[in-house]
Amino acid sequence: MAIFDRISQGLKKTRDTLFGQVASVFQHGRELDESDYESLEAALLRADVGPETTDKILEGVRAKLRDGSFTGDAREALQRVIAQVLQGGRESSREGSGRFFETERDDSRPPSGGPYVILLVGVNGSGKTTTIAKLASRFKAAGDSVLLVACDTFRAAAADQLDVWAERASVEIVRQKPGADPAAVAFDGMARAKSRNASRVLVDTAGRLHVKINLMEEVKKIRRVIAQQIPGAPHEVLLVLDATTGQNGLNQAREFDKALGVTGLVLTKLDGSAKGGVALAIADSLELPIRWIGVGERMEDLIPFDPSEFARALVVG
Repeated sequence: MAIFDRISQGLKKTRDTLFGQVASVFQHGRELDESDYESLEAALLRADVGPETTDKILEGVRAKLRDGSFTGDAREALQRVIAQVLQGGRESSREGSGRFFETERDDSRPPSGGPYVILLVGVNGSGKTTTIAKLASRFKAAGDSVLLVACDTFRAAAADQLDVWAERASVEIVRQKPGADPAAVAFDGMARAKSRNASRVLVDTAGRLHVKINLMEEVKKIRRVIAQQIPGAPHEVLLVLDATTGQNGLNQAREFDKALGVTGLVLTKLDGSAKGGVALAIADSLELPIRWIGVGERMEDLIPFDPSEFARALVVG
């Protein structure tokens, strides 16, 4: 199945929520009146786009349709405005500044060479461990040597689960006994990465509630240890969010970003959610780039995020 088809299929529940009751608004050639905008507003809110971002989208659609140089209809206007929101307010995802950057970075390497370290954070149940497995499989298939570091030592099952995934993906893993100091595991992981000349290092972390101070301090310590062992690392701090949590994901993102300086997001379980509109709220209010989206259980269902393709799949299907 083509990538766009997988994205479109994964967004079906959100698309049905968004357009199920407003299909008539987007009949080709129809001019929108105030009741149409009210219907669209309600649909966006149902999809968990959030009030502020919904207002921005509605105003963007109005502006597009008033623009004499725009020759498309209301559906095309909505698609373009959503893409622009996902791109941080820019017309193109390929240029610009700020915290947004191009999502397809499978060839990323630290400037000085050596291991490229990705620290993954997120609450329990977000799909973090599965995301690590999918990234490991993807990088391994691309020819990289991959090392997993199991720093979630509080849940006995966490390292065991990661161990199973490591075996399936045929990649190496560094782990210790349950209850071990997570920072010590990180230290061992970085030492192993350097000695084995690993290309990619994926570091798992504990996922207790994001409001717990101890969790944040623990992950900060892991980050410091990584930086001490490999200058410039971690090169990415990816926050894994469960799309089914909707607006609650915004609060998680704010807390993790404040504590750790998140560089990008992984939005999982989009195929099981009617709240995929939270992607727009996150991009708009937090200005954090979405790096990957999960649209299914298979290894290939973790897809690099493309704002234009996401908008097309959401609006056109």
